This record gives sequence, C-alpha cells and structure tokens, in this order.
Amino acid sequence: MSLKENVDYIKSELSSEEKLLEGFVKSERFFKKYKSLFLALIIAVILGSIFYVVKKHLDESNKYESNILLNSYLEKGDEKALESLKEKNKTLYEIALYLKGKQNEKPVEISLPILKELSEFEIAKNSNNIEVLDKLSMKSDFLLKDYALFNKALILTNEGKYQEAKDTLAKISNDSRTIELVNLLNHYLLTK
Repeated sequence: MSLKENVDYIKSELSSEEKLLEGFVKSERFFKKYKSLFLALIIAVILGSIFYVVKKHLDESNKYESNILLNSYLEKGDEKALESLKEKNKTLYEIALYLKGKQNEKPVEISLPILKELSEFEIAKNSNNIEVLDKLSMKSDFLLKDYALFNKALILTNEGKYQEAKDTLAKISNDSRTIELVNLLNHYLLTK
C-alpha cells in the first residue's frame, strides 16, 4: 500500500508542478501578446503624470504673474501691465477694467455678468438713474437687488415722490439684509 501511496503522491506532485508550469506559460504568452499595450499604458501614465505636474506648475506661475501685473496696474497705473494682464488672465483683466471704470465713474466693456451689473449699478446709483436701478432690480439673479430697490426708493424720496418710494420699499422682503435701512426710510416716510 505504501508503494501505491507513493505513486499517487508523485502523480499529484507532478500534476501540481505541471499546473504551475502551465500557468507560467499562459501568463508569458498573455504578456507577449499584449506587451506593446502594457508598454503603451505605462508610458501614457508616466507622460500623463508629467503633463499634470508641469501644467499645475505653469498655472501657479501664471496666477502669480497675473497677480503681480494686477498689483502693478492698481498701484502704479502701469498700462503695459494691464495689456500683459489681458493676455495672461482675462478674468483679472476684467476686474481691473471694472475698478478703472468705477474710479472714473464711466461704463466699461466687461463680459463677466456680475461685474457688468455691478458697474451699471454703481453708475446708476451715482447718477440717480431710476430707470437703470429699476431694470437691475427686476432681474431675479441680480446680486444687489434689494439694495438697488432701496436706492431707487431713496432717489424717489429725494425727488418728493413719496408714494412711489413706499411702493418700491414694499417690494423688499423682510428677510433682506437691507431691512434696517428700509425700516429707517419707512419711518421717515410715515410723515410724508
């Protein structure tokens, strides 16, 4: 019986070694078959990583240079810095234009909707233009909608149009951040 057990043991050992060798041969064939694909994938991962790191570094450098150009323009009025900023960072360029327009109280060509509306608001407020304030306050997504309504009511009050001012103030909701100003103006309008 021991001879039979030894023969069975040897068969099972040969069978496991055979399976191991067979698995090794299959994996070697698979690797040879897709070797170029594996190599391309490894190269793509390496190049992608390098590209990501370089792009991140360039973006940070561009951001830093853009901020230096903006500061140079704001502090010294350097027009060359403004032109360079136009090429490097369009958003910061438009912010510089907005600040320049605000300083000169003149409209400027800006494509950023928020800055464009803020510029229109500043000019309308400073020139007491009720029509523009009314137009801006009608926009549901305008950032300073309640403040525009308050300024419209203030201008109407200064012109002696008290009922229109009251009607305008009634459009401002009670949870607005301008409610304290609204209450003060309403208190003033009680006697008018």
